[in-house]
Amino acid sequence: MIKTIEDSMTTMSEKTTRAIGFWVCLAVLVIFHIVGFWGLMFSGRPMYFQELTPLNLMLTNVLLFSLHRTWNNTFLVFAAVVTIAGFMAEVLGVHTGLLFGQYTYGEALGTKLWDVPLLIGLNWLMLIYSTGTIVNKLKANLLVKTLAGAVLMVVLDFFMEPVAMQFDFWDWQGDMIPLSNYAGWFGLAFLLQLYFQATDVNKQNALAPYVYLVQLLFFIGLYSML
Repeated sequence: MIKTIEDSMTTMSEKTTRAIGFWVCLAVLVIFHIVGFWGLMFSGRPMYFQELTPLNLMLTNVLLFSLHRTWNNTFLVFAAVVTIAGFMAEVLGVHTGLLFGQYTYGEALGTKLWDVPLLIGLNWLMLIYSTGTIVNKLKANLLVKTLAGAVLMVVLDFFMEPVAMQFDFWDWQGDMIPLSNYAGWFGLAFLLQLYFQATDVNKQNALAPYVYLVQLLFFIGLYSML
């Protein structure tokens, strides 16, 4: 009887700790993006806030994955594969124009390797994981979930592209965003979403929907003011 009570109290304590952790992470996520939005649009010093973009991206990843519950080999392999695949796809894109079209990266996303910011692979991981976690809640088959996840990725990219050009994330040849970019995004996102949905990675993360939503609202807000 005593052990049962102790176990129950331990479980309640763990739930309380997770709940507090979630709300802290959500608050930091929202505040940081609000400050970033204000800084880019109203501070009069957008260059300063552009330089903070890598910090924003790293912080968002730390917050998101701090609430991931199962850090096993399956998850680590998934994270490595998606990060490397996303990065190498961008390297191929930058140097050949394949997949997305002709574009070059600016300086706002930080240190580069082979002309691609190192953080781009981490960005692909964050987006695949967050959108994949969202669509995993659908009562649908693998193909539908995979398609839905890829669509969410393209929706975000639609609003992100003009913002990226404005704030030196990357630039398109001729200042025109080609349709091949969205087709390439959808194709790569589909393959990586398929991997995420098919593999035995823990797909429960309370912060994941908010990471996607906050990013979407952030870029919609900037897009609407360009």
